[in-house]
Amino acid sequence: MGKPTGFKEFQRETEPYRDALERLVDFKEIYTEHQEPLLTVQGARCMDCGVPFCQSEDGCPVYNLIPEWNDLIYKGRWKDALDRLHKTNNFPEFTGRVCPAPCEGACVLGINEPPVTIKNIECAIADKGFEMGWVTPKPRALDTGRKVAVVGSGPAGLAAAEQLSLQGHQVTVYERDDRIGGLLMYGIPNMKLEKELVDRRVNLLREEGVEFVVNADVGGNGANGIDVRQMLDENDALLLATGATTPRNLQIPLREGPGVHFAMEFLLKNTRSLLDSDLADGNYISAKDKDVIVIGGGDTGTDCIGTSLRHGCRSLVNFEIMPQPPADRGVNNPWPQWPIIFRVDYGHEESARKFGRDPRVYSISGKEFVRGDDGSLLGIVTVEVDAKFQEIPDTRKFWKADLILLSMGFLGPEHYVSEPLGIDLDRRSNYQAEYGEFRTNVEKVFAAGDCRRGQSLVVNAIHEGRLAAERIDRFLSRKI
Repeated sequence: MGKPTGFKEFQRETEPYRDALERLVDFKEIYTEHQEPLLTVQGARCMDCGVPFCQSEDGCPVYNLIPEWNDLIYKGRWKDALDRLHKTNNFPEFTGRVCPAPCEGACVLGINEPPVTIKNIECAIADKGFEMGWVTPKPRALDTGRKVAVVGSGPAGLAAAEQLSLQGHQVTVYERDDRIGGLLMYGIPNMKLEKELVDRRVNLLREEGVEFVVNADVGGNGANGIDVRQMLDENDALLLATGATTPRNLQIPLREGPGVHFAMEFLLKNTRSLLDSDLADGNYISAKDKDVIVIGGGDTGTDCIGTSLRHGCRSLVNFEIMPQPPADRGVNNPWPQWPIIFRVDYGHEESARKFGRDPRVYSISGKEFVRGDDGSLLGIVTVEVDAKFQEIPDTRKFWKADLILLSMGFLGPEHYVSEPLGIDLDRRSNYQAEYGEFRTNVEKVFAAGDCRRGQSLVVNAIHEGRLAAERIDRFLSRKI
């Protein structure tokens, strides 16, 4: 694929982000315009390897036909590349922006050279497809008369909904928030994924026949509550794609009180206020002029960093209990595994530019929050830990903070949807449904995405949504 000698002739060159200080003043996407000549050259670096690990289980969870569309980009055949991309991925405009690109970690060229810029190329193909008008609604092949309810409008739910609709089933997606998109809408901030892109794809699904219901709290008891048992009775199949939305808490003294928030509460309120009023309504948790500490790394922690910086925080520190990763792969982390190495994400770069240093502090654990007599947050006391997470004596330290954001991952789905149905849970409290079958112990009820597998990547959610739709279609076909 690509130019046979391209991997020898050309060096890896990624499309740059906007300048860090420039992008800090707004919530627009951090990306710059695509550069087709650059991408053509990068496509030429795809090396016609014997076994393309980039599209294997270690590389791309949706098994994108990466070498094929790299070759097509090298040859200038962008529409053909888009067709190949859409064969495996419903939403490449999302994954091309927010996926950490395990495909690049598994790239054969990456064994001893920087890998092909797969993520840049994927994003550019999707964006050009929309720009040229090549992405259009797909007509239904038939109408089976079967009804499927999908609970949750994140990437798993949306992918399943599209696939089921294309098979001729009547699909309705229920979302408890006020906008469709789930994690894509409220879990990922605007600077990584502008919400116009989510709305654009949702509108395409509407044109394909998928119906959406917002402010629909399936299993809830409030004003927006919907009886999940009645929903099951009224549909031929029910897919739970609710995500893993129970956050991991930091149960240390004085946790309760103002100033300490879960990351997703912080990000959701910011995005909702941004979309409703460009933050003019004040209905968000502001970091302006505050000393902010983000506890926990990963993408969500970085998003909290980037959002706090855009609010105009006074200072910023990011605690990570893990030790600092090495610059290169360790012997226990061989190719084609995802390389566990030190990386500088967009938020880290922005913080370094604004405050003169990387915000991360490694091998550190919170011991207790510190509050004033009136309950206001003053900061947190920490202790350093060793590689086995054992406390190191005489390392207690007080850190001043007005706002502390907990970004320590998620424990599993909320169970008020599953409990009325009597759905079995696995040992990690996820909905129990075997991978590949996605059927729960309750007749007609399926589960896919983070609520089934636990917290994971958008691309994994899309993959599971597609597979679950296939199994639901088989289940419905036997009943027709």
